[in-house]
Amino acid sequence: AEATTLADQSVEFIVAAQAFHWFDPRKARAEFSRILKPPGWTVLMWNVRRVDSTSFLRAYEDLLKTYATDYAKVRHENIGASELKQFFKDGTYKTHSVAHEQRFDFGGLKGRLLSSSYAPAEGQPGHEPMLKELAVIFDRYQSNGQVSFEYDAQIHIGH
Repeated sequence: AEATTLADQSVEFIVAAQAFHWFDPRKARAEFSRILKPPGWTVLMWNVRRVDSTSFLRAYEDLLKTYATDYAKVRHENIGASELKQFFKDGTYKTHSVAHEQRFDFGGLKGRLLSSSYAPAEGQPGHEPMLKELAVIFDRYQSNGQVSFEYDAQIHIGH
């Protein structure tokens, strides 16, 4: 995002999904301005997991708060209107939201958790207790062998 190696004014759209929280916004904005053909569009999008709409999601959120290493730091909820206004040209952008869900059996749930950058990896403190608690949460809240994550896809579009 900050040093693409693409030619100046070589693209009409830039789409970044589930990644903006990793960018240095100042450097990415400069790079995007360099590679975009005027007027050029940038689309930033990410899933915002609902954390309080079901008992399962509340329990999963509590698990993350207990065991995740830098969960509070990398959450997309840390990116708000002021950060987006600073990023987009003239502070102007439009936001759209799309609700959707993802269903997981236990293997999928475990894989989803372990693919998160903030989950302690095997051998790190908290890894094994986290997985044990995940199994307890799954057993408590599963229906027909699955649990559901509810999301709102946030889509931010501007120049």
